[in-house]
Amino acid sequence: MSAGSQPRIGVLALQGDVREHVHALQASGADVLPIRRPVELDEIDGIVIPGGESTTMSKLLGIFDLFDPLVERLGNGLPAYGSCAGMIMLASTILDTRPDARHLDALDITVRRNAFGRQVESFETDLDFVGITDRDGAQPMRAVFIRAPWVESISPDVEVLARVPEGPAEGRIVAVRQGNVLATSFHPEVTGDRRVHEYFVEMVRR
Repeated sequence: MSAGSQPRIGVLALQGDVREHVHALQASGADVLPIRRPVELDEIDGIVIPGGESTTMSKLLGIFDLFDPLVERLGNGLPAYGSCAGMIMLASTILDTRPDARHLDALDITVRRNAFGRQVESFETDLDFVGITDRDGAQPMRAVFIRAPWVESISPDVEVLARVPEGPAEGRIVAVRQGNVLATSFHPEVTGDRRVHEYFVEMVRR
């Protein structure tokens, strides 16, 4: 990608909040392609793995013959962003998951599924996000957590971008980046705040 060009970003469209990510990416200057077939992976400059249900998503990747081609493209450097279940799918190690669940192994992190509790324990909070809220005049980021994971541990190659600022989960890691792979525990696609999507679009452009 050349600087200033319009990247084509795929959204894995098998399950989860696909439409919200499509709209957020389009508003952030990307051309967007829903991904349902292996051949479509050859047409994109980056991919978003949406929120949803990670074990269901892993099964559907196999059913649609997308799992191995996606792992290959990620291994060859395809930029990726995962939110909530997408973070789980991109992780190298997953705690509290089913033994038959598969993951994409694109981020050297350990995540815990449903770490914040059940659906009724979903919550919102304001976060500081490295590279976004530390810019001049930037406001904190409102983050929505819905049956969300958190990051238990990271390798030295992973950069922590955000942590829970207060409450029972204070200090827990909820946003990370490793090279051209980005992940958040929360759902920026549902708040109207496009800054995480803009950040990812800029990652893809570079």
